[in-house]
Amino acid sequence: MKTKEKPKASSARRSVRYAVVGLGHIAQVAVLPAFRHARSNSELVALVSNDPVKQRRLGDQYRVPETYTYEEYELCLRSGDVDAVYIALPNNLHREFAVRAARAGVHVLCEKPLAVTEEDCEEIIRACAEYHVKLMTAYRLHFNRANLEAVKILKSGRIGEPRIFNSLFTMQVREGNIRLKKELGGGTLYDIGIYCINAARYLFRAEPIEVFAFSAKNDDERFREVDEMTTAVLRFPDDRLANFTSSFGAADTAMYQVIGTKGMLCMDKPYEYAEEVELELTVNGRAQRRTFARGDQFAPELLYFSDCVLKDKEPEPSGIEGLIDVHIIRSLYKSAKIGRPIKLSQLSRRRRPNKRQEITRPPVEKREEIHAEAPTRE
Repeated sequence: MKTKEKPKASSARRSVRYAVVGLGHIAQVAVLPAFRHARSNSELVALVSNDPVKQRRLGDQYRVPETYTYEEYELCLRSGDVDAVYIALPNNLHREFAVRAARAGVHVLCEKPLAVTEEDCEEIIRACAEYHVKLMTAYRLHFNRANLEAVKILKSGRIGEPRIFNSLFTMQVREGNIRLKKELGGGTLYDIGIYCINAARYLFRAEPIEVFAFSAKNDDERFREVDEMTTAVLRFPDDRLANFTSSFGAADTAMYQVIGTKGMLCMDKPYEYAEEVELELTVNGRAQRRTFARGDQFAPELLYFSDCVLKDKEPEPSGIEGLIDVHIIRSLYKSAKIGRPIKLSQLSRRRRPNKRQEITRPPVEKREEIHAEAPTRE
């Protein structure tokens, strides 16, 4: 068998050339504008979509020289003009488009969740390793100042030993949105619960060993295929507990609390990408508050991943990071179905986000969406 060689496309370049695959809401309001703040090492050179209006108007708006349909994806990958893809497709398509990129020697930056099943995640990880391309799960909060400050505070011991994590992430999702379609990888845990899971893991600096969940839905027609809401409990080593609720049928809320043996840390809107974040630290009954300004959370992903590609470094939010969250999600849904706790397979993580990964860029300008809309109701 012929040995796969490492891709050479970007080895002598000072920037990484990207194709953005999928031009829905998150691509239009966040990913495409982020290239302006990441231009020191990241270049947008191609768009992939089956919508000719999106292709034309977004291509003109961002001065992108090449556009492709999904049927032309292989042509895009083999063109020699693309070093990496940013995959912003529905969850059920992540595996196919990531594996095809890897086989073409193109690096993969993939929106979360990495895939819908553990098997799909593992296939992506194997393909990227076999063809010697970089793989990163797009966890933007691993570079975000507010959340990394929370990591720093907990590591410092100021609240004592962290014992309890509690979080809410809820919204009202529009009828017909892809998040409500089971076959596309919809459901609250895949879309927003994953933020709570990932936060608990990086704040506790450990992996859960057992999970238990309840899912619920009312008679709203939106929730024919997926959960309206799920409440989960995650048991961590040293008998620490994390709990959260994610919902597609409640008012917009995003928060987490970490309660330790000496104090408490609270974050308001920690998972949002276009709003200020409030941090409150209470120790010995005295509260300190800090506000973190809005910023571009997607340019840091590009800057970091491009640096890993150009300098041949392994990304911290790796494929394994994505796999662990998907394993937890699948176990939680199984627990909710059978009504019993589920023991988790243990996957090791040697690296976790830290303050050295902080990258700050100014907020992006709000732009008109083309044949796309926000997932939430007005």
